[in-house]
Amino acid sequence: MRKFDTKVQHLKYKVLREVARLAWTGNLEKSALDIPEMIVPGRVPTMRCCVYKERAILAERVKLAMGGDKSNPNVIEVIDIACDECPMGGYEVSGACRGCLAHRCEDVCRFGAISFDENHVAHIDKTKCVECGACSKVCPYSAITNNKRPCENACKVKAISMGEMKEAKIDNSKCIACGSCVYQCPWGAITEKSFILDVIRFIKGSNENKNYHVYAVIAPSIATQFTYAKLGQVISGIKALGFYKIVEAALGADMVASKESAELAEKGFLMSSCCPGFVSYIENQFPTLANNVSSSLSPMSTVAKKIKEGDESAKVVFIGPCTAKKMEFQKEEVRKYVDSVITFEELQALFDSCDLDIESMEESSTDGASYYGRIFARCGGLAEAVKQGLTENGCDYELKAVSCDGIEQCRTSLAKAKAGKLDANFIEGMACVGGCIGGSGCLTHGIDRSRYEIDKYGKAGKESIAASLSAIKDEL
Repeated sequence: MRKFDTKVQHLKYKVLREVARLAWTGNLEKSALDIPEMIVPGRVPTMRCCVYKERAILAERVKLAMGGDKSNPNVIEVIDIACDECPMGGYEVSGACRGCLAHRCEDVCRFGAISFDENHVAHIDKTKCVECGACSKVCPYSAITNNKRPCENACKVKAISMGEMKEAKIDNSKCIACGSCVYQCPWGAITEKSFILDVIRFIKGSNENKNYHVYAVIAPSIATQFTYAKLGQVISGIKALGFYKIVEAALGADMVASKESAELAEKGFLMSSCCPGFVSYIENQFPTLANNVSSSLSPMSTVAKKIKEGDESAKVVFIGPCTAKKMEFQKEEVRKYVDSVITFEELQALFDSCDLDIESMEESSTDGASYYGRIFARCGGLAEAVKQGLTENGCDYELKAVSCDGIEQCRTSLAKAKAGKLDANFIEGMACVGGCIGGSGCLTHGIDRSRYEIDKYGKAGKESIAASLSAIKDEL
């Protein structure tokens, strides 16, 4: 069974695997420059015009796997030399234009950008076109196409533009690090920094010095990944890497659901704080609404705080589907609880760097969070959990939630809230379509299957949030 959706993911994984393999043995500094030739041996190019360009791009991937550009605060970076094959003409008239009599494209254009030649074929004046797409929508022949970069189409916060050398350029003031551009770029020219070396250093230090423990906090969406093995085997594999204990982020979700429900009843209007991409979007684009974001830390940070309260020397590593978490853990209020973040892609690289065959391992169990904590992973789950929290806390308060599936729906709800026209008292914001099960750091992105798997995983958990909170006292 395939481990990844795309060949781009597989290429990124191979680089991460080799970097990790050398880091475990202490040979990374000496042999890092050899990785591109290891992945592309010989002189026959497989992806680019020549083997030398392939290796140059792979060398940049190695740098990102080792932490990337430290001067760039964003975890999402563009590999300039890999970004050179995308059309970027915007809306253009194709050969499908029949020069029809209706000229709907001309009628709908409010900027006078459409004209016709002697054969009545439409043309677009780029000096007047504002790329609104109205002409494309009304063309009966679908003759007007949008030749826009896949990364620009994927970025719903308009953080990507074209640089001087026609490479993609990211505006850090707009970027929310959701990683949509990373997953959608067909060339892998946009990718995220990895902190995999920090994780290896923590584990090696723990094994050598024995003076601290390394905890893995796993996102509930892990139940939808690693489709070639059972979840219990994945847990065993994480332990085999050298982690002291595996803790469900869903336990933190149970804590957050209980707290957010009480906060909602007190304030009357609240927006979730669980998705760092959603929170960043509010801070960037809707700052006047920022005070309405829940005061709760995210489930990741909440459970990490609980771990460190019980084990002050602990190192906490979050493992999940989210590139935005790599930004969140560097915030001052979170860094004291979470020491590093890696994605499921990076976890797969760690497994294989140690030659772990998780399919042959015995199954291990997790802590046993509630159904409600585990379904935080899919859109709508957080709202269900808050409703349950209101019930269990005895709050006589009616929840009117809107669950936003992706940043475009978030924008619509936030705009209504800003204008005072939102018919809801709670906004569940998910930057990724589908929720965390659609995160860019996932191995696979089948949303419908993943929703089913998350609900199945949730039903195997505790029936109430209260039962989970009681278990937390014993577990952590």
